[in-house]
Amino acid sequence: MIRVLVVEDDHGTADAHAAYVGRCEGFEVAGVAHSATAAIRALRDAQQGTDRIDLLLLDMNLPDGHGLQVCRELRAAGLLVDVIAVTAVRELDIVREAVAVGVVQYLIKPFGFAVFAERMRQYRAYRDELEGASSLTQQEVDRAIAALRTTNAPGLAKGLSAETLESVSALLASAGDARSATEVAADLGLSRVTARRYLEHLADAGVAERSPRRGTRGRPELEYRRRA
Repeated sequence: MIRVLVVEDDHGTADAHAAYVGRCEGFEVAGVAHSATAAIRALRDAQQGTDRIDLLLLDMNLPDGHGLQVCRELRAAGLLVDVIAVTAVRELDIVREAVAVGVVQYLIKPFGFAVFAERMRQYRAYRDELEGASSLTQQEVDRAIAALRTTNAPGLAKGLSAETLESVSALLASAGDARSATEVAADLGLSRVTARRYLEHLADAGVAERSPRRGTRGRPELEYRRRA
């Protein structure tokens, strides 16, 4: 689960954003802070304890400081946490500085749940691309960053690209036997989670067949084979 700290001075808005987080698959609320001071304190406590914080939903206008200052303090203190700005501030200089201090998404108020969920999906796809990696190729870096910036191609489920889908499909077509998500990930330089999404899409579309892999210990693993 990706643990999220909501930083918003308006209590009603903070509660609404926390409820939105709870509705997004793969995310959970780590806490709510109503000021810059409370946000920094929560992050320091998380760093020193066992309850981690992975993502900050950060308002720019806080009663005791600006969101950009919070970002600068985080970086100066070595607190590694991703930040999505959630704010009504639209000025170009603020947006540019937000990018400069490491804000990965910029979400302008007001917005509905569908827009919020799409940004969270993009962020989760970015995290999935980096899952378990200690070093990355140029292609993997490009793909992870693209996950934050792009939407789904026409006719594809959200988060899927036509190019990667074609690569996965071609691999299954050329394989002499069934492939697991782990094997496809290794062959194509994808994360296992990403490979599984494409394989599941092909199975749901009737292009591939999925079945449990026999003879594996522990948690059953699925394998995928291109339909004849």
